[in-house]
Amino acid sequence: MTNNLTQLRKKLYSKRNKAKAEILQRFFKTGKGEYGENDVFLGVSVPEQRKIAKDFHYLSLINLEKLLKSKIHEYRLTALIILVEKYKKTNQKKQIFDFYLKNLKRINNWDLVDLSAPQIIGDYLLDKKRDILYRLARSNNLWSRRIAIVSCLQLIRNNQFKEVFSLSQVLLKDNHDLIHKATGWMLREAGKRSPEKLEWFLKKHKNEMPRTMLRYSIEKLPEKQRKEYLKK
Repeated sequence: MTNNLTQLRKKLYSKRNKAKAEILQRFFKTGKGEYGENDVFLGVSVPEQRKIAKDFHYLSLINLEKLLKSKIHEYRLTALIILVEKYKKTNQKKQIFDFYLKNLKRINNWDLVDLSAPQIIGDYLLDKKRDILYRLARSNNLWSRRIAIVSCLQLIRNNQFKEVFSLSQVLLKDNHDLIHKATGWMLREAGKRSPEKLEWFLKKHKNEMPRTMLRYSIEKLPEKQRKEYLKK
């Protein structure tokens, strides 16, 4: 229903905040040559987007795809908020999983990835083969690589650790700070549940890990251990 889609756009647009939008444009690196180049912000807060999303939970995948094609960041984020809720409530999870993969190019900033990848990709793969994660991790696309590693959060929450350590090894040589941060984050989360596995990984790879990845991964370790790892 195009009319409903128009209503959603209007509602989001009515909440725009120019001053906040300018801050977000800088924060999400939207300048020329930066990772968020051409991303446009209205300045609508995430809680406000979640509130609006509840009123439009019934939007079809066709209309969500239209939102995902927009340059306006809040349109895409709201579409993903709705998509995650649809995924939670449907028996047709494969349809939404496939829809997500079809629209990967539109999930193109770190907050969009982090809000949706674990809840959809990670959750769907809990009881399935994970070949897709390795393909994404080896992609030339920054956001596909981040989706691969961040999807592991749902696996970690279910005490499934193989992929987080395997994918982290794949991403050790990645040249982007956003991947270093995401990988370190996932290693840290895995370490909370399985300290011995994190210790094994760190002992094996600490000397080749990017500094940011290492720092993120050891954040929750005792200070003495952190200092030891940072001596490399």
